[in-house]
Amino acid sequence: MAQQVSDFIVERMRQWGVTRIFGYPGDGINGVMGALDRAEGKLEYVQVRHEEIASLMACAHAKFTGEVGVCLATSGPGAIHLLNGLYDAKLDHQPVVALIGQKGRTSLGGHSQQEVDLMSLFKDVASEFIQMATEASQVRHLIDRAFRIAKDQRTVTCVILPSDVQELDYEEPKHAHGTVHSGIGYLPPRVLPRDEDLRKAAEVLNAGKKVAILIGAGAKDAAQEVTQIAEVLGAGVAKAYLGKASLSDELPFVTGAIGFFGTEASHQMMAHCDTLLMIGSSFPYAEFLPKEGQARGVQIDLDGRMLSIRYPMEVPLIGDSAETLRALIPLLERKEDRSWRQTIEQNLRNWWQELDELATHPANPVNPRLVFQKLSPRLPENAILAADSGSSSSWTAQYLKIREGMKFSVSGTLATMGCAVPYALAAKFAFPDRLALAFVGDGAMQMGSTEELLTIQKYYRQWTDPRLIVLVLNNRDLNFVTWEQRMNEGNPKFDASQVVPDFNYAAYAESIGLKGIRVESPDQIDAAWEAALQADRPVVIDAVTDPEIMPITPQVAAQSAENIAEAIAKGDTAAQQHLEEPLKSEVEKAKDK
Repeated sequence: MAQQVSDFIVERMRQWGVTRIFGYPGDGINGVMGALDRAEGKLEYVQVRHEEIASLMACAHAKFTGEVGVCLATSGPGAIHLLNGLYDAKLDHQPVVALIGQKGRTSLGGHSQQEVDLMSLFKDVASEFIQMATEASQVRHLIDRAFRIAKDQRTVTCVILPSDVQELDYEEPKHAHGTVHSGIGYLPPRVLPRDEDLRKAAEVLNAGKKVAILIGAGAKDAAQEVTQIAEVLGAGVAKAYLGKASLSDELPFVTGAIGFFGTEASHQMMAHCDTLLMIGSSFPYAEFLPKEGQARGVQIDLDGRMLSIRYPMEVPLIGDSAETLRALIPLLERKEDRSWRQTIEQNLRNWWQELDELATHPANPVNPRLVFQKLSPRLPENAILAADSGSSSSWTAQYLKIREGMKFSVSGTLATMGCAVPYALAAKFAFPDRLALAFVGDGAMQMGSTEELLTIQKYYRQWTDPRLIVLVLNNRDLNFVTWEQRMNEGNPKFDASQVVPDFNYAAYAESIGLKGIRVESPDQIDAAWEAALQADRPVVIDAVTDPEIMPITPQVAAQSAENIAEAIAKGDTAAQQHLEEPLKSEVEKAKDK
């Protein structure tokens, strides 16, 4: 019996090392679905509730495993739904291949039902490689190039498969002019700067007396090297949010997050450094970096397009983070004066003390800071964490201390809502023996994640460790944007846009066979985490939190004191309920003007 094109595609993906595909069926992709069925489990298919979740899970799979993530969808609306997760992968430089069904070739151009110009629709998100199959013998090199380019460029690629092509008998390309004969396999290169450029970088770093290091996700495989270079230079290390798991927070010189969620220790280090070393990060907020001209700069990035666009770097180095640091370290001179390092470590101790105190402040009814503070020391060494966009990210960045062996990710550059649950789900399929946790605001939960609890319910029994914990911050508010309305615009909270429907997430979890825990007072937090961590199934913790606890640090928010005062003057008195110093004093001053 002849092999169909769809069967060849499934087998070729398996040869490329693919173990699972995330997707949702439809008539435009039914040929591939049939091939997956005939493959009898050689390639796992994970059915989600919505195609957007499939693409987010493919992105998360790539982030947590380093492998290519694969998602598929049918033509028309199914394909359109994939776009958000694919942009998440593109902007965070993750290798993802999208297989998309299309109407049969003879109907294209006939204004058929669900006919969409997919080449035009996906040409931006899959700009490095997008092609539509029109011949059976063409499919081999389309699949091969899609995977090779996704790996090499760390990006999204797309293959469009008309429904009739999927059902053709597969043919190998003929040995003739105009045919393409591709093969499988990709070996990543060793990428190192030139020796003379490494020496230039060492001269800058050796000359500095107050060196600050900023790392991102590109440093995730360079923890040992970053630690060593920080010790030699007497530097502190701040972490962009995507780089949270790149280095343990147990190290006394790791100042933690930077930016709107950042620690005061990170911000003080950047404000007073004379040298900046940036490693594997495209952190975009210039106001949290040294002022231009204050510090000399060295940057290491695998992608030359990302060099010297956040801060003007004196020595921009293209290279793998670990390889480049290993070559750079022998050129560096140990700084004997450790006063800069001592200042950084003291600032960090002060910051953790302040955070602990803020978590104990009363709220109505639960302080979200306290929920995260209570969890942090309970996290197992190999936990995998995912945070959503919004205030849940703020508390995750500030309170959860990453330890060696943990994994973490978030929709970094796109910052899409609704990412945490699919990220945690993807983690469970890739690492079924490890605990995964998703931290979600109620706005993000209502944006598709509540439905994905059904996906969790469908699959959890096949995981070695059945636990997947979803923490929902139930404050009936699109909280981060509410505070942005106040801080950025001086506007009061706009209830029509900001208040979300009240919903009992714990009760819903119970109704579908998961464990649900409702937290309505501070004294229930400890018991909730203990019960969740000891559960025999996935858990939803429904924490009823106070929306007026500002997710931005008081020090950062103080810069917006005049706008907050203006919002309060316009009638938003709730905004002043929990203002902390130094913000509180700055708001009072602004009121008196």
